[in-house]
Amino acid sequence: MDAVMLAVIGAVLLLLGGVAVATGVLPAADALAIGDRVWPILLFVVAVTIVAELGARAGVFDSVAARLARLSRGRVIVLWLMIVVFATVVTAFLSLDTTAVLLTPVVVAVARANRLAPLPFAFATVWLANTASLFLPVSNLTNLLAAHRLGELDALGFLALLGPSAVIATLVTVAFLWWTNRRDLRGRFTPGHPPRVPDPTLLRISAAVLVVMMPLLVIGIPPWMPALGAAIALTVVFAWRSPRALRWALVPWQLVVFASGLFLAVGAAESLGSGALLAAATGRGEDLLSLWQVAGVGLLGANVVNNLPAYLALESAAGSPVRLAALLIGVNAGPLITPWASLATLLWHQRLHAVGVDVPWRRYVLLGLVVAPVTVALAVLPLALR
Repeated sequence: MDAVMLAVIGAVLLLLGGVAVATGVLPAADALAIGDRVWPILLFVVAVTIVAELGARAGVFDSVAARLARLSRGRVIVLWLMIVVFATVVTAFLSLDTTAVLLTPVVVAVARANRLAPLPFAFATVWLANTASLFLPVSNLTNLLAAHRLGELDALGFLALLGPSAVIATLVTVAFLWWTNRRDLRGRFTPGHPPRVPDPTLLRISAAVLVVMMPLLVIGIPPWMPALGAAIALTVVFAWRSPRALRWALVPWQLVVFASGLFLAVGAAESLGSGALLAAATGRGEDLLSLWQVAGVGLLGANVVNNLPAYLALESAAGSPVRLAALLIGVNAGPLITPWASLATLLWHQRLHAVGVDVPWRRYVLLGLVVAPVTVALAVLPLALR
């Protein structure tokens, strides 16, 4: 699914949502409530995407990855573990799509520059883009949507609820990645030359903006505010230092169209009674088996359709905060099986293809069939022990 197809699907969904409003299936007041709920989320997505794209163009990610290669002192496993930590931090603060789109070509370039197999590094970015997206509200669009039903939890409250599950999901996937790639992660290498920085001033300013923005995303103010401020600041800096980099393509309008249409379509489906049917599938309790049921349905829905529509469809059926947390585990950490389970996975594969790395989907699916259910099942355990 490329960007154009995403926009086309979104446009069709918007049209269907408009028909639902016009015919009274979705009351106009409900449609306005949906808009009021999602505009800050979509504004954050646009702003943080611009920040990440401009930061990448300035060489921030390349410079950090090259520094990690030097700090590893030629030990492959140390470099890989540093990349794992880097991917986790980027996912937590800048969202899973940033990791999949911008970090993937960076780690492949680092691996190639040091004559290492790129796949262990590439798989780390896509799996951690999904499983590490449980840490903070800004890590995943589903988390930002869930905050509305979790009593507008701040970052610390969200971390208290899902932090232990996020740690488990991350560690399980890292352990599985190490085991399946352990032969390629042995030995030593001679660090290659760091990439040339065309504009050191632009790099330093961009890095400073990112460093300032990241903690502001988790201090309790609406995330769109620091993200928008950072996007404006970097736009001004690039207009000064590198105006040619400022293009409309930086704005992820296709995702905005898709998400907007999806919100309206799901709202219309709920008005037609889809919630009652899905509530029967997810159950009601908060014991371990019931939480596994919610998470399992989320995992299945994400891999059948996509994690975002799966979350939106199941959100009202989840009910309580603990059950909603279990659903987030299913739709965030579970999309490791099918290529379309999360947009991040599709974007990851496109970026790998662009840099000449081929990942057969058969291998991806087979590995996912093993790790996804185990990861989700173990990540749910802390919720049952609360």
